[in-house]
Amino acid sequence: MKKKLTVLLTLAGILGTTAAVGAEDLVEKVTGYLQKDVKVLVNGQDSTLTPVYIDGKAYIPVRDAATKLGYTVKYDEANKEIELDEAADLMRASGVIVSVQTKEDGNTRIELLGSTWVILNVDKSTAIKNLDGKTLTAADLKAGTQIDAEFGPAMAMSYPGQAQAVSINVHADRSVKEDTIKEVKHTDDGWQVQLGDNLVLNGGKETRVMTSQGESVNWEDLKAGTKVKAYYGPFETKSLPPQSPVFLLVVQAQAPVTGTPKMSPETAQEYRNLAWAQVKEQTSHITTKQDEAAVQIVSSKEVGVLASTDEQKKLLADVQAANGNFVTVTYNTDQDQLLGPLTVVFDFNTKAFIGFNARR
Repeated sequence: MKKKLTVLLTLAGILGTTAAVGAEDLVEKVTGYLQKDVKVLVNGQDSTLTPVYIDGKAYIPVRDAATKLGYTVKYDEANKEIELDEAADLMRASGVIVSVQTKEDGNTRIELLGSTWVILNVDKSTAIKNLDGKTLTAADLKAGTQIDAEFGPAMAMSYPGQAQAVSINVHADRSVKEDTIKEVKHTDDGWQVQLGDNLVLNGGKETRVMTSQGESVNWEDLKAGTKVKAYYGPFETKSLPPQSPVFLLVVQAQAPVTGTPKMSPETAQEYRNLAWAQVKEQTSHITTKQDEAAVQIVSSKEVGVLASTDEQKKLLADVQAANGNFVTVTYNTDQDQLLGPLTVVFDFNTKAFIGFNARR
């Protein structure tokens, strides 16, 4: 269903405490009062909107109010109409915040890993509450915070996807520990992982094990010597070593394989030339000179490659199955703070282009 409101009905609400309406015959100066002790509730929750009272009537900003009610706003300047479209259904995800960044505009960027891998923008319009219903702020979000989030419906075309966080429910603050697995064993209740000499983690059905790119990992694939980052607790037993339930176990990239082949300067330059042809549509954002891009040989298990065609996907799978090597060519861009550098990936043996490395 689509609803339309004319500008004349809503302009006072759009402009705020003092509004001028229309041309000469329609101009009327009005004075209003911000009623800060009045709450505007949407589905029983405080919307943070402050109404303006003019001649005993309450006005609220149409764009902010429409967003809270699940509408998108379009302004038709020719017909002097505001059009409210029902927004698409929001997407939902649960997991742990693995990184938090304050952006230049004062908003907060969080990376969520769990049921999906997604980057969320958190601003003043994002409703943040704990399980008791207490209102929180973006400052309460940190690495290790377990949340449920509603976001979208629009998603940026990146990997992982990026979207605006509409609401966040905070469950708990998990402890975070990065260490090497000393021992893994199957128990009657699930799995048990010992990190170093000072922590034992108990995993059950609710525990997720995955890579930092959101790919699932089987418990059976965890071995002694594997480096992981654990989100656990926050409570530990008083035993030695202490034990704690683990919520999320993230397998970190392993060190390059022994015997990684060498590359001559001439071959490195050849890869730079091949890579430059693949990024020609993005050169306006690249800050690295063409002949100064970093070239590396890496294990195929270390990178999260975005392959586009069926041929590229098959080659990617074949190289990874053979535990082969990739060549990466990396450029810095003016978008690094938000997305990270741009990395082009090739098969080491054939020099075939496979895709781009996942950008944050």
